[in-house]
Amino acid sequence: MDRRGFVKNTGLLAMLFNLPRCTGSGQRMKTIKVTGTNAGFEREPLKGRFGFKGGYLTELWQVFSRLESASGASGTGIATQSVLYADADLFADNTEAGGNALMFVLVNEALKIVKETPFTDPVELMDKIRPRVHAAGVRITGKKDLNANFVHNTLVSIDNAAWLLYARENGFTSFDEMIPAPYRSALSFHNEKIAIMYQVSYDMPVETLVDAVKDGYFVIKVKTGYPGTQEEMLAKDMARLTEVHQALKDLRTPHTPDGRLVYTMDANGRYESKALLQRYFDHARKIGAFDQILVYEEPFVEANNEGVGDLGVRIAADESIHEPADALRKLDQGYGALVLKGIAKTLSQSMKIAQVAQQRNVPCLCADLTVNPVLVDWHKNLAARVAPFPGIGMGLMETNGDMNYVHWEQMSRYHRLAGASWMERRNGAFELNADFYKTSGGIFEVPHHYENKLVIL
Repeated sequence: MDRRGFVKNTGLLAMLFNLPRCTGSGQRMKTIKVTGTNAGFEREPLKGRFGFKGGYLTELWQVFSRLESASGASGTGIATQSVLYADADLFADNTEAGGNALMFVLVNEALKIVKETPFTDPVELMDKIRPRVHAAGVRITGKKDLNANFVHNTLVSIDNAAWLLYARENGFTSFDEMIPAPYRSALSFHNEKIAIMYQVSYDMPVETLVDAVKDGYFVIKVKTGYPGTQEEMLAKDMARLTEVHQALKDLRTPHTPDGRLVYTMDANGRYESKALLQRYFDHARKIGAFDQILVYEEPFVEANNEGVGDLGVRIAADESIHEPADALRKLDQGYGALVLKGIAKTLSQSMKIAQVAQQRNVPCLCADLTVNPVLVDWHKNLAARVAPFPGIGMGLMETNGDMNYVHWEQMSRYHRLAGASWMERRNGAFELNADFYKTSGGIFEVPHHYENKLVIL
């Protein structure tokens, strides 16, 4: 029997007899049993109303979950809740705090399920518990059509805790070492730079945007999908693009072949039809902005299955991807990029989406959830390891917490490696050196601020 057949058979034996599974390198993974859990949260205010997806946020809850195994090892994971992103209808039907409270209740229900679910790696754990957590979410919220992203967002702190626990149980000390064998090829790059998508919210003054470009930012992400009817939304979106382009069209950057800035857009699933989006692109052509559009994220409501391969712009899928099968369906519809959102949909799920992207030879970018500084580096580990994004030749990620949190500087000091050069924004990018990859962005060093708040009950 050849080595490949042997590995497959040992995997089968592991499932049948609860033996440790093997990675591609032949290392046997331990079966982990969680025996203790706890969770908490902090409410972090935003500087003003933060608008997207047709709504507005004024605060974001930072959630931390702790898992302890039968061996005594533990892991504490952090997450940022965003109910507006996760399920805009549920957000609209509750007070802002009420929606966050519902998600945190579901975190606690999920922790109970984790204690009943042995696992060998976090990807397996998430696959096992997600259906039960979704059912609990429907019961807790009373919403029969609860969006799958609400469940994914709920599970982020638990997934991150599971990754740290998994690493400690198996002696892993780096992000690269921690990646399960099936996903290593898709996350094998070590980019030297990651371009930062500078987010332009509904209410940002153009003067602020111009100052940002003068500071070096060159990838400008314009939030589309303004509140209102579809026609009202389109009119506001087109007016905003005109305003932005008029302010930026003559500014230049050394980071692109032609020296022009690049634009990205994100409607967060607000457009109901391709015809409406085409009118937006026609307007972009009319004002001379079309050729600067690098990618447009998640334009359509989830029920829209129209092909997008003939729009002349790379369209990326985000909210509509819940499982790898969704990613494949979107790619078949002509989508040309996949959005990884490890800080919103779990690192476990993002690894599987990255694998699909590699198999279909499409690029990935990492979009933000207005997360805290620690989670920026969790996400940076993904953006650093996917193939460089076409048109800019480096990784591509969004981070906007510094623009929106009242206490961003204080939150940054919680980071155990605060002050590291790879945390700084330099000319619109993160510059990643050997220290970043050696320390994995500090994700194994959980901030005392969060960890000390939790004890195993």
